[in-house]
Amino acid sequence: MARLTPGQASFLHEQPNVAVVAALRPDGTPHQTVTWIDYDGEHVLVNLNTFRTKLRYLEADPRVSVLVLDRDDPFRRIRIDGRVVEITKEGAYEHIVRQAGVYLGRESYELAPGEERVLVRIEPKQVEASNVE
Repeated sequence: MARLTPGQASFLHEQPNVAVVAALRPDGTPHQTVTWIDYDGEHVLVNLNTFRTKLRYLEADPRVSVLVLDRDDPFRRIRIDGRVVEITKEGAYEHIVRQAGVYLGRESYELAPGEERVLVRIEPKQVEASNVE
């Protein structure tokens, strides 16, 4: 497993930088979407609602690539290739509330009717950073 440096961890955990997450469709073509991103000291975290197509792809094939871009300077970036090691509802709502604080400056996150959240934990296998120490 690859480890992020403290600066790289902060880039994902503390700063409101968005990520492009690439999962694989059944035919092998990439499916890319923009999402909020986080890091817990060991795993890259993605919080999804259960109706996302991306979730079905990650459940079927755990290989994933994440590209995180600095919101003010896209030449500062981190690419992380890895594998999904867990998808869980446990702690997902609390996590999305924290993410709303980072990305929106809010202390709450209102779920849509019928919305359920899951937390996707990704084990980094390879990390490549550009201008992020």
